[in-house]
Amino acid sequence: MLMRDFIEDSLYNPNYGYFSKQATIFNPGEPFDFNSIRDDLDFQKILGKRYIEFEDELDEKNFNEARQLWHTPTELFRPHYGEAIARYLVTNYKLAHHPFHDLIIYELGAGNGTLMLNVLDYIRDVHPDVYERTQYKIIEISPALAALQSSQLTASASDRGHESHVEIINRSVFNWDIYVGAPCYFIALEVFDNFAHDSIRYDPFTEQPHQCMVLIDNEGDFYEFYTKQIDPVADRFLRVRHAACTRPFKHPLSGSRLVRTFKAKLPFAANLTVPEYVPTRLMQFFDTLRDYFPLHQLVTSDFNDLPGRISGYTSPVVQTRYQRRTVPVTTPLVQQGYFDILFPVDFAVMEDVYRAITGKLTSVMSHKEFLEQWAYLEETRTISGENPMLSWYKNASTMVGVS
Repeated sequence: MLMRDFIEDSLYNPNYGYFSKQATIFNPGEPFDFNSIRDDLDFQKILGKRYIEFEDELDEKNFNEARQLWHTPTELFRPHYGEAIARYLVTNYKLAHHPFHDLIIYELGAGNGTLMLNVLDYIRDVHPDVYERTQYKIIEISPALAALQSSQLTASASDRGHESHVEIINRSVFNWDIYVGAPCYFIALEVFDNFAHDSIRYDPFTEQPHQCMVLIDNEGDFYEFYTKQIDPVADRFLRVRHAACTRPFKHPLSGSRLVRTFKAKLPFAANLTVPEYVPTRLMQFFDTLRDYFPLHQLVTSDFNDLPGRISGYTSPVVQTRYQRRTVPVTTPLVQQGYFDILFPVDFAVMEDVYRAITGKLTSVMSHKEFLEQWAYLEETRTISGENPMLSWYKNASTMVGVS
């Protein structure tokens, strides 16, 4: 099978996929009172304590030494992070679509459903006129997470009030076949990093690309095999990137060709370059937006770099968790369902490819810059003046559509 098919199967297979069966998203309980926390170091200590308490409680119900647990900015900075997203949405909605259209929000991969609740709470409390016209639709591939999101809507009397405004659609966005002709906002937070990629290596002399196939032997071991036959999806991505990208980007053929060929002639040199992981699934997601959500406005945030990546260009971090410790490995060819495989997003390439496919304009900024514009920063400022919501996630960027 193709590398992207292997990765997608590992992460999303409904029977054993990482997100379908293994993943647990940390819930810190009560929101942090940042104004009473001494500084960022004190916040880390409090967070560490809550992490232990959260997992201890889970182990009392069902002990699991291989539990896959991670956190998101939505959970850590609840409700302030979600309210920043909500301010952006309402402001742009009022400028572009109110009062002629409803506020329609799609969220891809909504995790615990926390962002949904924070956004709807804010709109209901601050903009009740807009709330009456708000529809919030979640597209969730994981049955377990879709069920969790549904349960969130009935957790309290306040949350139950949102039920008539919410629809949870348990399906893959790549199987989407419903045309949405109305203007809408499409949120994808820390989703693109888990989209499947293809692995491409190049002949250092001819520069011909070779695509990775994953072979499985009779013993169940995995092997990489590279072929000159590039499948239509990967071939199209390479062509679109070549035509669309206006800025230089790092890949195995960048740099001096003379130096590259010289190194390739050295004894024991590999006959192909190191791999490049290309976001073919992300390109197909943009196709879905263009074909079925033509009037969408994208709001996305993700990691632009990740520490501990395996060898290659835009290569992933591959890791699991065992006995509450993170265990990194050096290959994506791992036991399906037990390892997170997450990629950094090259926002310059993504922006150019998105513009070329959808014809829409965009703006890219750092995670911090977006929050400085849309968050009430005094709510997450510690006694020392440090602001964890700004200082954390320095390796994240945000891209939004421009009306």
